[in-house]
This record gives sequence, structure tokens and C-alpha cells, in this order.
Amino acid sequence: MKTVFAVMLAVSSAALLYILVRRRMTRAWLTRFFLHMAAAAAVIYGLNEFGWISGVHIPLNPVTAAVIVTLGVPGIALIAGLQAVLI
Repeated sequence: MKTVFAVMLAVSSAALLYILVRRRMTRAWLTRFFLHMAAAAAVIYGLNEFGWISGVHIPLNPVTAAVIVTLGVPGIALIAGLQAVLI
């Protein structure tokens, strides 16, 4: 059963990679997304390092950076609120 899942993962990954490489619009979108993700990581680092939000430490990982890229400033508030409620 593990072999079947591994083959399905490999085939679907290859198909996705083929589609992403073939379309120019997708390449431009991915480039812009990763640049925004790097900027979001810099913002998270600044928040954590300089303590602009006192008592809040937002972990720097791809999920939190992607949330901030997608939602912007409300994403920062969302993550801080989730930390306050869940932790």
C-alpha cells in the first residue's frame, strides 16, 4: 500500500511541476509569492526581535509567513489572537 501512495505522490508531483514550468503566468505568480513570503518573514523577524507587540512571539515558519502573505496585517493579528486563545 505504501508503494501505491509513493507512486501516486511521484506522478502527481511530476504533473504539477510540468504544469508550473510550462505556464509563464504561473512562474511570475510564484516568483511574486515567494518575494512576498520573504518580506513577510522579515516582518515576523522584526516583530519578534524588536518587540513591537509586547508579550507576543510569532514563530517564524512557512505557515505563519504564508498566512501573513495572504492576509497582510490582519494575518499578524490573527496569529497573535490564536496564540492568545490557544496558548
